[in-house]
Amino acid sequence: MLGLGIGLSYQTKINLHLGDTYQGGLIFYLDGSGGGLIAAPSDQSNSAVWGCSSTPITGADGTDIGTGAQNTIDILAECTTADIAADLCRDLTIGAYSDWFLPSKDELTQMYNNLHQEGLGSFSSAIYWSSSEFSNTHAWRRDFNSGSQNKNSKGDGNDVRAIRSF
Repeated sequence: MLGLGIGLSYQTKINLHLGDTYQGGLIFYLDGSGGGLIAAPSDQSNSAVWGCSSTPITGADGTDIGTGAQNTIDILAECTTADIAADLCRDLTIGAYSDWFLPSKDELTQMYNNLHQEGLGSFSSAIYWSSSEFSNTHAWRRDFNSGSQNKNSKGDGNDVRAIRSF
């Protein structure tokens, strides 16, 4: 309120689009309410294991959009193996952003469809991990060459691309 009894209010509206560079990466999903998901601009590894190959991870089975962050927390709480895919995402800092995580199965699908299929994001034609566990020995992954999505042994080395929400 100014001294003359006049109140000033303003909102900044940012028009965001899929593929825009924003808050440390590339937007690949918009939720319709002003939020969404961002992929890191480059891979964190091309040979990381998912980790804990014969251990079921309680709670890391979320596949929907919005479950990747909690999956990552659950993986790291129960799997102490160093340098696994979830570690690489959690430890990533780009600029002021350090809240990265391993995408869920459906988040990875959105990244594939909205970035890779559009020629954005400098993805390799390789297999990328999701944070979604399938069983005590397998987790979901997506092949960015063929587009197929299926389970893979948690002990296999695959590519990793971190994401964050905004």
